[in-house]
Amino acid sequence: MHFTMILQNRFKKILIFSLSLFIMNNTMAQKKTLREMGFPIGLMQTGATNSIVDVKGVRVGQVTLIKGDNIRTGVTAIIPHNGNVFQMKTPAAIFVGNGFGKLAGSTQVQELGNIETPIVLTNTLSVAEGINGILQFTLSQPGNETVKSVNAIVGETNDGYLNDIRGKHVTVEDVVQAIQSADTLPPVQGNVGQAPVRLVLVLKAVSVLPLVNCRLH
Repeated sequence: MHFTMILQNRFKKILIFSLSLFIMNNTMAQKKTLREMGFPIGLMQTGATNSIVDVKGVRVGQVTLIKGDNIRTGVTAIIPHNGNVFQMKTPAAIFVGNGFGKLAGSTQVQELGNIETPIVLTNTLSVAEGINGILQFTLSQPGNETVKSVNAIVGETNDGYLNDIRGKHVTVEDVVQAIQSADTLPPVQGNVGQAPVRLVLVLKAVSVLPLVNCRLH
């Protein structure tokens, strides 16, 4: 029993230290990449910006919600090309590495092999807002006036440790804003968009802490 208490106390100290580093890391996030620090990864060269927007036409938009001391959440939207995504569907596939999630729209992608909407990432209890935001955006696009079925793609992470997740602070308007603000500039990385919810990575292993808000390539 005494040994168990010692382990618990040590874990608490490690956790507090880890959280302190995590917060400090957020304030310094993205000043340097691993490559810029002298740690090249992989055998192939990166694209011009070393980001997803190096793929021609791909755009990224983000809305970050940080309010008071208990709201830490947001939305990240990825647009596959510059046209009407519903009318010009994009070939796609899904691989499930961990099925304990709420990935909306996955079954149709597996069945048809394409996506017809932007991809939205948000917190677990805001998946419904993600879907409704995508629906509102898609149905409002010129050329979609007669559309009666839309397969919205929404991924999630549970941010209940950092965020008042039950307050459901992400709105449909936030989702639409993230989609409409998407551009081809290198996306801001770190504690933005859906990223504030990612503390779970720190709790999995203290050793990954310095990498949480770093670009891995």
